[in-house]
Amino acid sequence: MAAYSTLVIAIILVVRLSFAQDYVGADNDDAMRLVEVRDFLAGQGWFDMMQYRLGLLPGTLMHWSRLIDFPIAILIRLSSLWFAPQTAEAVALAIWPLLWIAPVMVSLGLTAQKLGGRVALHVALGLTGLYLLTSNRFLPGSIDHHNVQIALVAFLAMVLSVSTSSLVYAAAGVACALALAIGAETTPIIAVACLIVAINWGVAGKAMQARAASFSWALALFVSLFFVGTVPPAHYLVVTCDNLSFGYYALTAMGGGLLCLTSVAASRLSLPYRLASLLLIGVVVGVSALKIAPQCLGNPLANLDPMLVTLWLNNVGEAMSFLAIARREPPELGAFYAVGFLALLVCCWRIWRKDRAAPHMVLALLLGISWAVSLIQVRGNMFANMLAIVPLSLLIADLRETMQRQPRHISSQLIYIASILLSVPALWAVVGVFVSQGPQALKSRSSTTQAATDQCKSTQALSQLAGLPATTVAASSEIGTAILRFTQHRVLTAPYHRNQGGMLTELHIGLSTPKDAHSFLRGAGVGILAFCPSDAQTKQLITLKSDGLYAALARGAVPDYLDPLPQDPHSGLKLFSVR
Repeated sequence: MAAYSTLVIAIILVVRLSFAQDYVGADNDDAMRLVEVRDFLAGQGWFDMMQYRLGLLPGTLMHWSRLIDFPIAILIRLSSLWFAPQTAEAVALAIWPLLWIAPVMVSLGLTAQKLGGRVALHVALGLTGLYLLTSNRFLPGSIDHHNVQIALVAFLAMVLSVSTSSLVYAAAGVACALALAIGAETTPIIAVACLIVAINWGVAGKAMQARAASFSWALALFVSLFFVGTVPPAHYLVVTCDNLSFGYYALTAMGGGLLCLTSVAASRLSLPYRLASLLLIGVVVGVSALKIAPQCLGNPLANLDPMLVTLWLNNVGEAMSFLAIARREPPELGAFYAVGFLALLVCCWRIWRKDRAAPHMVLALLLGISWAVSLIQVRGNMFANMLAIVPLSLLIADLRETMQRQPRHISSQLIYIASILLSVPALWAVVGVFVSQGPQALKSRSSTTQAATDQCKSTQALSQLAGLPATTVAASSEIGTAILRFTQHRVLTAPYHRNQGGMLTELHIGLSTPKDAHSFLRGAGVGILAFCPSDAQTKQLITLKSDGLYAALARGAVPDYLDPLPQDPHSGLKLFSVR
């Protein structure tokens, strides 16, 4: 496992650093995380999660966690002992995602080895290596919290499927609490993990008592510590659905505490009584959820303004549903859904045949909820494709054994090879593009650059804006995070759902007639309008409203309250000062 991890890290460094043009990941969240860490290093308080340079005054309260900001800040401070500030950032941002490669490798490798032996171990490590190499979550500069979440879910899957140690179960409870504390995306997976532990105790009774108690008390204790340690006292009773707030904390601590007490007090009771006690816990937690946080039982983005849903959320790649991807990017369906679905079928087949049924049931439940979430928002596939590695590795190992027993049967060899190929999501993506669009599409996609976007959001493109006195800038949401990173300006918008006011204001500026847009600009205190004709959302607004301000600027019709600044030949931005 150490050798595989080292090899994957070496390949990532050689390939990524050879072609890197920036030390921050390509995702907006990576740049926004860096902005947040910089503010923290500059003295912003531990409990103060306000991004004061984003949105309408006084700013936007972010839903991210200091539990990720803090270790990245530590890495930057340590690197600054030897390097200049920008180099220290680059070194720290390269190290952080690579730290999580080995934990994923070890968790999946150990699970496969215990369930399928040494061959399954090697297959799992090979598939995990391909998963890590083709995922953007573990590349240098990827400092969003998803890589940590993937590592925690991999560890959780290992514990619940193969471990019998009470101490390791306690560590799994801590992992669940930490996953909840750093991001709400894993909430369905954590809920299913708790359900698995509860059902296992209900069925096994005394044999499962120590493990269930260890898991549940660790979960209840550490979710309390993370809640008190990251939520300001003034917000203790505030319920939000996109981060660890009173709703998630109260339900998790309550469920963990009740399961701990029940596992200690009722383990010697008969099966019907144990199941009845679990049903009672479920009723208590369910009724409490309806009382404490009923709004969190649905989609946390359901309260978005319909205008934002149409013009922003529906165009966010990781938030697209299965139907949206089938309509817009059908070649990607295989990469997102096929491997997880195949692994679910394998798990069901193992359960039906009573072949290592218990661990496959655990993997099926975790995989199933992840895959179901991906049908609603495709971001769930990062967990589904990772969890699929273990059951598919066991299948490949068994097919290899069958092939060796029947060396002259060409069918067994073909099935073995096909099982390997079908277990690689990246290969599904390549085949999907090849079949639907032809080989020329592969070449164009592989050579795709961020040129159209970089001409408006790279450090060079924003150098002119960075040299201007600090003010409020109106720009497209896709450019907002880059402006926050490379300049001292504040921006109306960046792609974050808690900034509805700023996002709506920027959209109204672009869609309104030049006369009406002036009122929005003045009301928001905008000093500079940064117009990027090549930006996708800007193009959309121009198409929607031919008489809007952005359409007028695209035609070269500049209203009298905007003063064009000299055009930077190295930038695609057109800057206008607002009178």
